[in-house]
Amino acid sequence: MKVNLKKLSDQVIVITGASSGIGLVTARMAAKEGAKLVLVARSEDALRQLTDELQSQNAQAAYLVADVSKQGEAQRIAQKAQEQFGGFDTWINNAGVSMYGKVEEQSIEDMRQLFEINLWGLIYGSLEAVKHLKQRGGGALINVGSVLSDVTAILQTVYSASKHAVKGFTDGLRMELQMEEAPVSVTLIQPAAIDTPYPLHAKNYLDKVPKHAPPAYAPETVARAILKCAVAPARNVEVGGASKLFKGMEEWTPTLLDKFMETSFAEQSKSDQPARQNQKSGLYQGVGELEERGNYPGHTREISTYTQARLHPALTAALVAGAGVAVAALARGRNKDSKAPTPQRSTQSARNATATSATKHSPAMPESGPAVTPV
Repeated sequence: MKVNLKKLSDQVIVITGASSGIGLVTARMAAKEGAKLVLVARSEDALRQLTDELQSQNAQAAYLVADVSKQGEAQRIAQKAQEQFGGFDTWINNAGVSMYGKVEEQSIEDMRQLFEINLWGLIYGSLEAVKHLKQRGGGALINVGSVLSDVTAILQTVYSASKHAVKGFTDGLRMELQMEEAPVSVTLIQPAAIDTPYPLHAKNYLDKVPKHAPPAYAPETVARAILKCAVAPARNVEVGGASKLFKGMEEWTPTLLDKFMETSFAEQSKSDQPARQNQKSGLYQGVGELEERGNYPGHTREISTYTQARLHPALTAALVAGAGVAVAALARGRNKDSKAPTPQRSTQSARNATATSATKHSPAMPESGPAVTPV
């Protein structure tokens, strides 16, 4: 069944984890497009400030303080959307938290809590969203996974495991909805490293403050992908060419990827700053303070050419075709500038053409062109 999604200016969008990073940037970007917003997080001060900010810009927004790891909270979020705006059209499960350190040194309690937020919070939200969207006649469910839904990052083992589970759940739910021809689009967003406060909000068992290993992309790259999928159904979208690269290494050279993780990635995940004692993390409490960017020390990639090509294939094809036409025109121009052949050369060319024609029609080996490597 074809899923018809509304344009952003006609949508009500629920965003969890809206107080920082990807959720915050997505909220601000969606508001500029005219969407009505239901903002969800555990940090009430940040939510109130964000709602006031958006309303001062003539956007329609409401907020709800909620802990998505609690089963009943998803229903409260849906009720808020219903009371404020008459329902919702897109639900974005973005809330999540990470944990750095060797898995043998981490407590089982912390591991369970991470899964409560990253997996169970997403499951509760997904089931509530699908129930509502079916009744509403259609809409989009967008789950923010990670490149670590396919690859495991050393020193982020439990987080990687939770994102693997997110992908498994999202894929299974999508197939079931497609099987029953439900008018609901289900998308998995898989970002590479994104320059947000993610490392600073993580539970940290390292002796250094964690940071992203390069390369890192701007949260706007993810927000654009999310909002594109809110209006155009997509199965999954990798954000950042590095995401595709790591997935390719996992499939084709897994041993080499393991060695890279062990010898380079582990050290690149640590900053030069010593770990702070009693540092608050987002594992058990809200820590969002309307911060879009984090502590990534290198150059942040503001766009992802790879992701833009994935999201806009028609435009990309047109640009490639246009470039091809330009090259062909240039080649024709150069051929016109060349000297006309002498009669002797013309005779020789005719002979060569005859020989070439005979060769092409003989049962010889087919010609083979150069290999093309996608960029």
